[in-house]
Amino acid sequence: MKGSPSIAEVKPSQDHLKKFHWEPQPAAQKLVDDLLQGFLALCPEAQNLARRMNLETATRLKDWIDHIHLGDSPEMRQRLSSVGYVSTPVPGAPGNFTHPGAILPAIVLDSKNSTLRVAIKVDSVADFLAAHGLTSEVLGDPLSQLRMAAAYRAGTAELWAVERHGTRSHEIRPSDPAKSIAAMRHLEAFCRRPRDIADDHVALKFLDRLVDAAVLDLGSDWACDLFFEAERRYWMRRNTAARIQHARQNKLGLGWANHDHHTYRCTRHNFHRVIAIWEKLGFVAREAFYAGAEAGWGAQVMEQPVTQITTFNDVDLTPEEILGDFAHEGLPEAKEEVGTVGLWVRLHGESLLDAGMHHLECQFDFHALVAQLEAANVKTMDPFTTFPFLRQAFTEGERWSVEPRRIEALLAKGYITKGQADAFRRDGAIGSHLENLERNDGYKGFNQQGVSDIIQRTDPRAHSDHGFTGA
Repeated sequence: MKGSPSIAEVKPSQDHLKKFHWEPQPAAQKLVDDLLQGFLALCPEAQNLARRMNLETATRLKDWIDHIHLGDSPEMRQRLSSVGYVSTPVPGAPGNFTHPGAILPAIVLDSKNSTLRVAIKVDSVADFLAAHGLTSEVLGDPLSQLRMAAAYRAGTAELWAVERHGTRSHEIRPSDPAKSIAAMRHLEAFCRRPRDIADDHVALKFLDRLVDAAVLDLGSDWACDLFFEAERRYWMRRNTAARIQHARQNKLGLGWANHDHHTYRCTRHNFHRVIAIWEKLGFVAREAFYAGAEAGWGAQVMEQPVTQITTFNDVDLTPEEILGDFAHEGLPEAKEEVGTVGLWVRLHGESLLDAGMHHLECQFDFHALVAQLEAANVKTMDPFTTFPFLRQAFTEGERWSVEPRRIEALLAKGYITKGQADAFRRDGAIGSHLENLERNDGYKGFNQQGVSDIIQRTDPRAHSDHGFTGA
């Protein structure tokens, strides 16, 4: 199938690293762009929103699209098929088509309604309407899994806002008050969970119980949506760039619905437990990364197909371990040294526990975000990916203070020098970033070499050796 990832059996060779091979999909992107441009030509209010998104949030309207609705025809079905879209019926949209090999919006073909409708994803439909002074009727009860509202209508063209919580359905159903209350109870539990329990084993067992309870009441998809809402809230409290950009996006009532992936850093001995929690929340494994023997780290990418949340899970690895099922088999504790990822966790704690995410990566107009954050006194590091179809860069890192007990433990094991220990006591260590990402041509993958480069450039030891105080 054109555009689908190539999946091969795990073999003891570099082939394992190419288990998922993503390629740009320019023909599919052109189809989406053509539909969007035709829509914008008909809807002046949507044109104005797109302009404001770019000028005020450095984002692009096309990156917010949940789905595009239009009339059914044999010609459109043939065109969708020719660029890699496949039929994926969902409740309320039997003519739903998605692209398995790309990050592109769903296309909904409707034989009964030929209205050209572009629906954008937002964190809250009510907030979006309020931000734009709109009084449209909201379909779907508060606290339900799906809410939708028409924002602008211009003849046969309509812009809608869509709020989803663990569902791909297009069908508005009566809410279940008991489940809605349960959802809020579990969100509060995720937000309020103790993260600084000294024993990681105890902390992860506690989190296991919270996840199990949420999945039992709500199912893995809704529980996943709530869990990552709590994770983003915790991360934002620890990252100034995140709070600034979130406020800019919330001015237009958008929230973080442009998220691309959430990155977690893990110790070797807890890594399989982190993966197990993701799997309880409905995640499946995608590609694995290895940065090379000199860098000494790897990552497992996980994707939740319903919430469309992706996690990038970093861990110190050896060359041999990347060839096996390191995400499930368990990793023995390294004896001689720790890499960049292991050091970060020993300085700050597990990402899934007290440290929080290393970074959230969202989709932006890359150059516009650099300029706009610069105007807000947020600097961006040199980019580590500059492909036409993928651009990536971190904001300068947020420095966190480091607990003395963590510094002393690292010094006692010889993982850091006395000079580095003194620098960590005095200046703290880089904790987190906001990542600026621009995807073009529907490209779904990552730049392994570029990721390796940025990992090495953000190693706290390199910065402390030279008295570095930026990112």
